[in-house]
Amino acid sequence: MSEEKESQEVAAATAGATEKTLSNDYHDYLNDEGMIEGGPDLMLGDENAPEEITKHDLLKAWVRGWWANEVPHSFDRMIAPAFLFGLMPILQKLYKNKVMLGEAYQRHMVFFNTQAIWGQGLITGITASLEEERAKTLHEGRADEAISPQIINATKVGLMGPLAGIGDSIDSGTVQYIFIAMFLPLAQQGSGWGALLPWICFTTATFIYGFAFVRLGYKMGRRAALEVMKGSKIKAVVDGLGVLGLFMMGILAASYVKVSTPISFELSGKTFAIQTILNGILPGFLPLLAVVLLYLYFKKNGLKITKAMIVYTIVLLVLGLVSVL
Repeated sequence: MSEEKESQEVAAATAGATEKTLSNDYHDYLNDEGMIEGGPDLMLGDENAPEEITKHDLLKAWVRGWWANEVPHSFDRMIAPAFLFGLMPILQKLYKNKVMLGEAYQRHMVFFNTQAIWGQGLITGITASLEEERAKTLHEGRADEAISPQIINATKVGLMGPLAGIGDSIDSGTVQYIFIAMFLPLAQQGSGWGALLPWICFTTATFIYGFAFVRLGYKMGRRAALEVMKGSKIKAVVDGLGVLGLFMMGILAASYVKVSTPISFELSGKTFAIQTILNGILPGFLPLLAVVLLYLYFKKNGLKITKAMIVYTIVLLVLGLVSVL
């Protein structure tokens, strides 16, 4: 009787363990830190088969993440909630089991911060590709070959900094100023479109090529980041934007920086104006000189804009009082 009773207890324990393994209650899978750790068996079965990710899914993920980028911002997670908000429709197609879906949600709620277009666009596509590969491998019962959550998170963390640096320098440092320069004449004429059109064009352009980055990241996976950071095509685009930005800044300096001198002198009864002579040699020389001196100041002292404005104001005021400018 004792052996029969012992056998029944073992069978009951085994059944209980099996029932727990197949449970859809995430509370049964919480570790000591309160994080969900779902088992690979939860991905088996036709009902857990991942769906294919379409172009529409990628667009939906991009629109959601782009729109929510700065909305749920916090110091401990930064833009992780917005990133997850974008990925949610894709994760829901990949992980039909609620426990595995909750696990995926949790791993994308850890600290994450990057630039909104280049960084978030590429990493959204790359992450979707990695999650799809992981879900399909688990569903096929090849858990040992599946991409681990640690690799997915490490990929995000490793790329968020470099891509943010590239994106900030191009979007905030070049592209937006090109649009501002294009519509500055409208603002100078008093038109409100001079303020609205740069914002509209910048938002539209960054949204379009941001989605292109999402598709590139999904198509190429982790190789997409290498293509952006070291690829010849992207390098050519970046160099071209840099040259165009410098070109536009030169136009702005010549058109809107107004610096002239009233100094003149007489020679053999004829008056010679310094400004007229300079215009004959190099039109816009004084505005160019002012911009170059400001650049040299920034290069030596850093981008201290307020201090530079104060110094320039004092210098120009003194030169104006002594009739040099």
